[in-house]
Amino acid sequence: MRRNIVRGVPLVPPRLGVDLLSTFNLVGTLVTYLSVAFLLPMFLAIGVGDAFWPFLASSVITLGAGLAAQALTRGRDRVGIREGFLVVALLWLLLPAFGALPYFLAGEGSLARPLDAYFESVSGFTATGATIITDFESLSKSFALWRQFTQWIGGMGILVLAIAVLPRMRVGGRYLLHSELAGPTELERFTVSIREAARRLWVLYVVLTGLAILVLSIFGWTGLDPAMDVYEAAAHAFTSISLGGFSTQATSIGAFGSATQWALIGFMVVAGINFLRLYQAMVQRQPGVVARDQEIRLYGLLLLVGSALLLAELIGNGVETGETAVRHAMFQAVSIMTTAGFSIGDYTTWGPLAALTLLALMFIGATAGSTGGSIKVIRYLLMGKLLRREMEQVVHREAVIPIRLSGASVDERMLRSVAGYIVLYVAILGIGSIGLVIESRRGGIDVQAFEAIGAAAAALGNVGPAFGFAGPVGSYAPFSDVSKGILIALMWLGRLEILPVIVLLTRTYWRA
Repeated sequence: MRRNIVRGVPLVPPRLGVDLLSTFNLVGTLVTYLSVAFLLPMFLAIGVGDAFWPFLASSVITLGAGLAAQALTRGRDRVGIREGFLVVALLWLLLPAFGALPYFLAGEGSLARPLDAYFESVSGFTATGATIITDFESLSKSFALWRQFTQWIGGMGILVLAIAVLPRMRVGGRYLLHSELAGPTELERFTVSIREAARRLWVLYVVLTGLAILVLSIFGWTGLDPAMDVYEAAAHAFTSISLGGFSTQATSIGAFGSATQWALIGFMVVAGINFLRLYQAMVQRQPGVVARDQEIRLYGLLLLVGSALLLAELIGNGVETGETAVRHAMFQAVSIMTTAGFSIGDYTTWGPLAALTLLALMFIGATAGSTGGSIKVIRYLLMGKLLRREMEQVVHREAVIPIRLSGASVDERMLRSVAGYIVLYVAILGIGSIGLVIESRRGGIDVQAFEAIGAAAAALGNVGPAFGFAGPVGSYAPFSDVSKGILIALMWLGRLEILPVIVLLTRTYWRA
């Protein structure tokens, strides 16, 4: 290799500590797999007489881009943990870009503008559920199903794209799987390979989705819910198991009967449970692991407390009574806390206690290892244990008190990571909220402080609906382009759980 010599010291180009070519090769491979996903709405479009060419063109463009990235980086197919961070970050920026192509190419309705199409796609793939659509009636069946399907892919369904390439990633494969099982999870409980673990979890994800489709379809066939058919069943199974919250209806789940609403409560609760625990309970026939898990017990308790507070508000304000009040309270508490983001009515009219309760539930989230977003129950559980230990050590200063979770000792590094994550989460939420307020004032948009916090929390927590015009019966369309950019960044950060992005911004990451 030719080197330049200055005063006898050889100068060589600096080498990054990250193999960018291998990173782009793997991203190209994953993008290539995405091209197959467009076939589902395309076949539906052909079957119902909708325009199918936007999906066909999107599939071809996505396939071409993925193959081109692989061709340009041929031979660079080994990546490690550093590349794993960058792969995941790029993936959640690029997948929505390709997923937005059908909206943009069709050029109709609320999603004709590139930024609006990208916003809707980011909201889909991150399983957030925030929408800018204001004219649901103009949305064709094929485009409505594509919105729903993007959330299923973006839940844990994206593992199907990664299964074929996880072995290439060595230790990076474990990080990619961790990124899909957001929160402090324990992959070491799986004694099989990373590829086999991903395959098993994906099969469980598919089985739960199929079960949801079957149950909801039966409601339509038997007349329990005349508004439900196979199409609606599939569409809402995709977004309930992924905890995404998109709906084909402007009034969300309020458009369906009580049987469907009760069933979705059950599916959301299950989808909010750690998939590792579900696998052990349902496949390995160890149901006791769910009952013994401290996080799952706290998860259930918080859901009951949230439901009780909402029920008290509904009955106290005379909004609803009887079974309807119980169903509405439970549905909305489960939907918001699990970050599914479905709505059963306009909860912004329920009263101040309901608004504060729902905002608090946005900050909790489901369990680690589920398809939900937000901070996660396990982090609150560990922080509570950490605070209790600190109080005990005030009295017994020399005491060594290990923190245990479900009988196992918790590593101190995990505790520091949990504390750091919560601090970062609150800081980014504050910055995002301030940004929305400043930009809204600049653009003459009426956004109150509570509404800005709600919108930022709904985006960062991947919840979806917020308050004000971004509430359950509104949309995010009134926000300015800059505000939409802030919300896109928050959804992306929330899906990645913040820390990978922070790592990418450090000098150490890029050094050789």
